[in-house]
Amino acid sequence: MNQIQKISDENKNNYGYRRITIELRERGFIVNHKKVLRIMNELGLIYKKFTRKSRKYNSYKGSVGKIATNRINRRFNTPLPRQKITTDTTVLKYYTKDQNGKVVIKKAYLDPYLDMFDGEILTYQLSKKPNAKAILDGLEEVVTIAKQWPYRTTVHTDQGWAYQMKAFSKKLKDNRIFQSMSRRGNCLDNSPMENFFGIMKQEMYYGVVYESFEALEYAIKQYIDYYNNKRIKEKLTGMSPVEYRKQTSQLSA
Repeated sequence: MNQIQKISDENKNNYGYRRITIELRERGFIVNHKKVLRIMNELGLIYKKFTRKSRKYNSYKGSVGKIATNRINRRFNTPLPRQKITTDTTVLKYYTKDQNGKVVIKKAYLDPYLDMFDGEILTYQLSKKPNAKAILDGLEEVVTIAKQWPYRTTVHTDQGWAYQMKAFSKKLKDNRIFQSMSRRGNCLDNSPMENFFGIMKQEMYYGVVYESFEALEYAIKQYIDYYNNKRIKEKLTGMSPVEYRKQTSQLSA
């Protein structure tokens, strides 16, 4: 019971009984998942999913299918790190007060780049407005990472205005990186990124009031570090994204 409570506290009550069972086994406690579920019930630790959603940010502008074809075509799985990378923009709110003490709702725009191999967030930018520079700065970091691997990388996006920029396409082409785009209005064409946004908002955003851009920025930095290095996934055999990549790289070496 103490170990289950400790694991739950360490992960801010974001773990259900399956992941807690995996973590217990990693710590040397061999226990049936049904027993873990029963103990969690006794401790009142049942993981509850948030259902609140905000309107999705829509960045589409321009013609359909004239920049890049859908090379990924929902083939998200890959045995190779850095082979398939995706990105998108999501909107997060924070709250400030004006000179009269009135609460003002403001928006921040998060642009992460995600590796489809293990779900790792390779880099991200947070801005106070839709920002081409932030997306290009993130792409520059992705290009640097991709150069360290011997095979060609594909970067997948929706048909947002930023990804249709000549500067975005040229950067990919100059570095022999394939460009891929979802079909318009098909969020399932980029479900790995949508899935990350859903998990992140559920675990660190919904139900929390951030009273400044800096507070939100710090929370995102802490969460992405936790997500990459600590948060285990069943599909990654009970490892975090970074742990899984490192182990896979060692086995293939």
